[in-house]
Amino acid sequence: MEKSLKELADHLDGTVIGDENVLIHGIASLDDAREGQITFLANPKYAAKVATTRAAAVVLPPGAERHGRNVIEVKNPYLAFAKLLTLFYVHRPKARGVMAGALLGENVVMGEEVTICPGAYVADGVKLGSRVIIHPGAVLYEGVEVGDDVTIHANVTVRERCRIGSRVIIHCGAVIGSDGFGYAPDGKGWYKIPQIGIVVLEDDVEIGANTAIDRAALEVTLIGRGTKIDNLVQIAHNCQIGENCMIVSQVGISGSAKLGEHVTLGGQVGIAGHLEIGAFTMVGAKSGVPGNLPANGIFSGIPTMPHREWLRSMGTIPKLPEMRKSLGALEKRLRELEEKLAER
Repeated sequence: MEKSLKELADHLDGTVIGDENVLIHGIASLDDAREGQITFLANPKYAAKVATTRAAAVVLPPGAERHGRNVIEVKNPYLAFAKLLTLFYVHRPKARGVMAGALLGENVVMGEEVTICPGAYVADGVKLGSRVIIHPGAVLYEGVEVGDDVTIHANVTVRERCRIGSRVIIHCGAVIGSDGFGYAPDGKGWYKIPQIGIVVLEDDVEIGANTAIDRAALEVTLIGRGTKIDNLVQIAHNCQIGENCMIVSQVGISGSAKLGEHVTLGGQVGIAGHLEIGAFTMVGAKSGVPGNLPANGIFSGIPTMPHREWLRSMGTIPKLPEMRKSLGALEKRLRELEEKLAER
């Protein structure tokens, strides 16, 4: 594929400075780009490389020094980079239909241009939208519903009656709708509480590899529209995750927690159950959240505290040995003074 700089600028809603007829056939970094490729500057600390790159054109933010280069100016070069990668390199494979070795149950309903790969199993009563791709080893239990333009990668399991929206991506090994962790004490042991709810993934959700999202005990575990979940995340039963959240690897969210829209959780955050985190709040990596957090905040630590307080606390920790030594010396001097006063 080749596109002129003008065509790319129109695609990115940007402005060309330089030769708009230059042809571009690929994308590379500032260091590695060659003639015929386009590169981008998202971090100002690399601005000097614009002068030395061998790229045919550079995507820059408004006002950046172009060093005589052909340029597309856009407000967000990193987003433009993602869009260019999609344009040049992401192409949906041709639909293959139900391939030999795939297993289908009864009363399966499928839209147009569906691909079900060998080794995949689609159980009774499943409904698949158009342009769905189900890779080898994936299993869809009875009554699952899947929207349009969904990709379910190898060895994914979607349990009974769960609902998947449109343009959802589920990566290898993820489990959607596993039983919630619910048990009632019966004196000597534990009696399993049936988990009869479902999981709903709304449109444009992406689920990382080996992530587990538990079905609700009675109603719905909900992952809101546009939310992105990394690999190795655990979301327990009855959780309600808002729209456009970002949940990074190894996060654990306990049952019935509620997250507002645009919540960001850093890696290995642990969240207690039955609490609420307000919209547009960020929680730093490895933090432990024992209670509710308000909207529009930034929090870190175990337990969580406002991020600036946590930074001050962390700044104190390296000084603790010297502070302990000084405190010991002060205690000794105080005892000596008290002894002298007692002798008078």
